[in-house]
Amino acid sequence: MYIPKHFQITDTQEAVSFMQRYSFATLVNNTNDGLPQATHLPFLVKHEGDAVVLSSHLAAANPQASDVIKGQSLVIFTEPHAYIAPKHYEKDLNVPTWNYIAVHAYGVATIVTNESEQLKALEHMVSFYDADYLKQWNNIPLDYKLKMCKGIVVFDIKVTDLQGKKKLSQNRTDTDQQSIITAFSHSNDVTERVIADYMQLEATKKPVKNLI
Repeated sequence: MYIPKHFQITDTQEAVSFMQRYSFATLVNNTNDGLPQATHLPFLVKHEGDAVVLSSHLAAANPQASDVIKGQSLVIFTEPHAYIAPKHYEKDLNVPTWNYIAVHAYGVATIVTNESEQLKALEHMVSFYDADYLKQWNNIPLDYKLKMCKGIVVFDIKVTDLQGKKKLSQNRTDTDQQSIITAFSHSNDVTERVIADYMQLEATKKPVKNLI
């Protein structure tokens, strides 16, 4: 991913928190012919010691299920994005752009073949995404769950390279940034309000300039 220095996410925990918030991501692998293929999946993002691990499952009928362990996987996490109109800028000589946040996680997938580990992975997925369903899940007969496991491929990806980008007008003047934040904070568009929150958070991280 192309990341100018001022847009780079350098804090691993910041990237992990973003992935956990926007955890429905895109898994990308190459086929034997070298062609990219992608599947959109919910992920669990967790720390195991110092490592970041991504867990999910594919339908066994999905051709990508046989390729996920071949070579490296790329998982793309991206969600809030907003068009930035030139009207927000102090000077007229400007062009439109787009603000967004994205994290690319690279790693090698490992297939989970142990039935108890597969069930544990599914239980963790249910607990994270729909805790209210957990009681119903726990009452489902074991043989039904095991039959369901035969129709999926459960996998973990240990992240070896984490690339994060937050393009939030850091290259603009304080005046331009505040103009966008003010406008988006009062927007009827939920995503624009989220972008405003991220921009405001980023603005608070700026070092205080020494007064002369």
